[in-house]
Amino acid sequence: MNAHHMPPVATLELDSVGFIHRGHTLLKPTSLRLVGCQRTLIMGPNGAGKSLLMRLAHGLLTPTSGTVRWQGAQPAQAMVFQRPVLLRRSALDNLTYVLAINKAARPELKALPRKAQAMSALEKFGLAHLAKRPARVLSGGEQQRLALARAWLLNPQVLFLDEPTSALDPAAIKAVEDAVLEFHHSGTRIVMTTHDLHQARRLANDVLFLHNGELLEHTPANDFFTAPSSSEAGAFIRGELVW
Repeated sequence: MNAHHMPPVATLELDSVGFIHRGHTLLKPTSLRLVGCQRTLIMGPNGAGKSLLMRLAHGLLTPTSGTVRWQGAQPAQAMVFQRPVLLRRSALDNLTYVLAINKAARPELKALPRKAQAMSALEKFGLAHLAKRPARVLSGGEQQRLALARAWLLNPQVLFLDEPTSALDPAAIKAVEDAVLEFHHSGTRIVMTTHDLHQARRLANDVLFLHNGELLEHTPANDFFTAPSSSEAGAFIRGELVW
């Protein structure tokens, strides 16, 4: 399925969304709209609230204030974590298990048996030769691609990725980035956290910049990198310590 056949992605709205844990404000009231099939990258220093904001947007966490809502029907979503959660099974069995417990499937694969669907995903992400290998002994990059293959089988309209390349070597990073671009090309909206400025320049259409639990910028990527509106973002881009 290409982008022209994927239903339009619903707009995600956060209205004064905040999060307090044990008396500590981890995310100050945040309002934003994510519109259309874009690649949105969430950036900021350690502890800024990047992963927290994404988990709230995805629905993994419930905000302590404000509301998260989709305009129209809630789209199919998938999430890929920094350290993928994999079953104690082969790479192939990790995928056939997901197909067994989820009704969603890619339209172009629906007519195939589950094993054939899973093998198609492994082939797409360069893992077919590892089909029988236990998933938990794969390299970090291979595990991340397996997690992406698993998400791809579910045909999500929105894919959330939390620092998916932070522990990978350059070749593995490129493989994951290529997979992210493939998702986007097929019509999936991307929301992704990263520390890597070079990666953000390669992937982002727009950038959310957080600092100390506060959203300071939501701007087109080119504007963010060439003319950030906050001093904190400017310092972050220059590689300076941001307190």
